[in-house]
Amino acid sequence: MVKIFTDTSSLFTPAQGKEKGFVVAPLTVTIAGKTYREREEIETPEFIDIINQGHLPTSSQPSPADLMAVYETATAENPVIHITITDGLSGAYQSACGVREMMDNKEYITVFNSGSLCGPQWMIVRKAVKMAKAGATVDEILAQLTFLKDNDKSFLIPQDFDYLRRGGRLTPAAAKVGSLLRLVPLMTQTADDKQLEKAGLCRSFGKAVEKCIETFHKIGVGEKHMIMISHAMNLTEANQAKDMLAKEFPACRVEVVDLTPAFTTQGGPRCVAIQSMIDIDK
Repeated sequence: MVKIFTDTSSLFTPAQGKEKGFVVAPLTVTIAGKTYREREEIETPEFIDIINQGHLPTSSQPSPADLMAVYETATAENPVIHITITDGLSGAYQSACGVREMMDNKEYITVFNSGSLCGPQWMIVRKAVKMAKAGATVDEILAQLTFLKDNDKSFLIPQDFDYLRRGGRLTPAAAKVGSLLRLVPLMTQTADDKQLEKAGLCRSFGKAVEKCIETFHKIGVGEKHMIMISHAMNLTEANQAKDMLAKEFPACRVEVVDLTPAFTTQGGPRCVAIQSMIDIDK
């Protein structure tokens, strides 16, 4: 059977992965001189409390040792598909490809760039696990994952633009938006999924959500889709977005989830992500 491997950028915890029959490696965050394995040693509320004390965080992808421990188990009968956060917004994909090249059994290891993060990556991992348990081959699974990858759309509404700028995840034009923070910036992935660019400057959070709704209508979001709203300790605005989106897309499942410490490091405290994806449960 194909073994599915991912990390906590998929929003799954290591414990959830173990329970459901796949492997989840924790990302790490460093703050106030201490390094934590997220979703095992620290959760977002405690993490943001430390940020609010004046400390700036950094995040890291799974270590090569974490990857090798899983890659070593890959065989012809039990190949491994490793699903990573989108290349460019993280170095995880490139690092995984580098580790794979060092393995003697690399022909049994596939590194899949999800082209996404958070909600769509969560859905991609769920699809992969479901197909693997049903006995699908690596090629069959990859074909379906590619379909999901090509049919998602992500927006980010940051509250503290400096987090994105420090992380180098912005296009040069988008990096200049910080001087306009009296407006609400709405960010989206570039066409190659590798950076974030400005999708709009809005007068309020509600206007930013309206811009997301307008785009979702244009790309045909409907009954086959799910909309996920993820937030870094900003439940009030996340629920505001949920109410607006549920009204506009009554046939869609709309869910609110918490962002992890690593994503909080990237998007900043109180950021809100709004994402559409194919709903594999329909």
